[in-house]
Amino acid sequence: MTVTLDKNVEAFTATPHKLFIDGQWADAASGKTFETPDPATGETLAHIAEGDAEDIGRAVRAARKAFEEGPWSKMTPSERGRIIWKIGDLIAEHNDELAQLESLDNGKPYAVAKVADVPLSADMFWYMAGWATKIEGNSLSLSVPYMPGANFHSYTLREPVGVVGQIIPWNFPLLMAAWKLAPALATGCTVVLKPAEQTPLTSLRLAELIAEAGVPDGVVNVVTGFGETAGGALAAHPGVDKVAFTGSTDVGRLIVHAAAGNLKKVSLELGGKSPNIVFSDADSSAVQGAANAIFFNHGQCCVAGSRLFVEQSRFDDVVQGVADIAKSIKLGPGMHMETQMGPMVSAEQLERVSGLLEVGKAEGATAVAGGGRFGDRGYFIEPTVLTNVHGEMKVVREEIFGPVVVAAPFSDLDEIAAKANDTPYGLGAGIWTRDISKAHALAKKLKAGSVYINCYNVFDAALPFGGYKESGWGREMGHEVLNNYTEVKAVTTLL
Repeated sequence: MTVTLDKNVEAFTATPHKLFIDGQWADAASGKTFETPDPATGETLAHIAEGDAEDIGRAVRAARKAFEEGPWSKMTPSERGRIIWKIGDLIAEHNDELAQLESLDNGKPYAVAKVADVPLSADMFWYMAGWATKIEGNSLSLSVPYMPGANFHSYTLREPVGVVGQIIPWNFPLLMAAWKLAPALATGCTVVLKPAEQTPLTSLRLAELIAEAGVPDGVVNVVTGFGETAGGALAAHPGVDKVAFTGSTDVGRLIVHAAAGNLKKVSLELGGKSPNIVFSDADSSAVQGAANAIFFNHGQCCVAGSRLFVEQSRFDDVVQGVADIAKSIKLGPGMHMETQMGPMVSAEQLERVSGLLEVGKAEGATAVAGGGRFGDRGYFIEPTVLTNVHGEMKVVREEIFGPVVVAAPFSDLDEIAAKANDTPYGLGAGIWTRDISKAHALAKKLKAGSVYINCYNVFDAALPFGGYKESGWGREMGHEVLNNYTEVKAVTTLL
């Protein structure tokens, strides 16, 4: 059964979309537009303004004016908090509409977007609204050895970093916008947001809701366009004080280079190749948990449990259980109620995942489930389980970003800690065991920003998220994210 399309969604996708700059909707300076396709069919879904460096410049100037002259900077924290809370309310109020847009644009099941992506996005704004009034400095007692007897009044201020450029990915378009925007607004920053060109629709609809909530003109600007033009220009712009990026590690490196011109602050949430470790004493929930760890969001999840390690005595039955689940998953368009897994987001991503699967099989991997493209319409990949793999294979080393898990056995705790950490990434990890002491002992050994014990893919606005090693710099969510958007100023007075 196909979900009945909301009339607002129908009208929204039929309308050519402009850039949101200084509270106004405007054409790209070049007049160019691009198409965003429905990944379930490959057909055009909507037409979007193609912003470039000139448009980024306009947006940065608007954000700078809003930051320096107000009214955003002149509002009290309580006033800002109420507006941020209102954004969360509006997201929740438009849950069905936003879930449909997310499903059409990204391909994910509407039913999942409705109960996960949209509510989590609303909750991020509600959570961060409370932090607006709780950003504090400290008073300090000084002991200056070369000034004996001197008395000082010394304290710190935590202040907004300024104009922030934010570049978000296509796998969770609305949620990633919320993760970025909510803390930046709570700290008093102004923003230029560049959504992924593959999935711009919910960011544009969110811009409308942000304006409706009462955010002043210029505080949030949304410039759609391509990474190498609009995204690159935003990362390099000298009027931007900080850039926050979520995406691949390769593009993260480009962001760092682009930001070097004025040494702007940078935070990065990048790729992963996360180990998911099942011990022989794990209960039966580990099989479903291992499947969910990789197949959630079609495997297009940076923290996906894409390397499955199973203690030797349980290897065959756990892998077979995950393979059976993979074979049972119903693929289809996200707007079909029976769909459990939608398509890859784009033809490019379909080609990348298909290519890596072919390389893996050529290197000797065995597909015990899936292994290739599904159907001949849209961008679908079969949920895939690969065995007979080793640590030098591309499918084991590289982030595939699709519904593909590589499975290998292990013998003991010390061995698995080394294998789990044998990756340039360090975003997430999973541990399945009834021995909680063993679980915590292994958790300390793992080089990962998030470790899940007898669960996986747990996200909450209060829970910090980010990675070790090449998985990024800084943390999203929780009070830790406030460090991304604030500067600390030390003030000292001789009494």
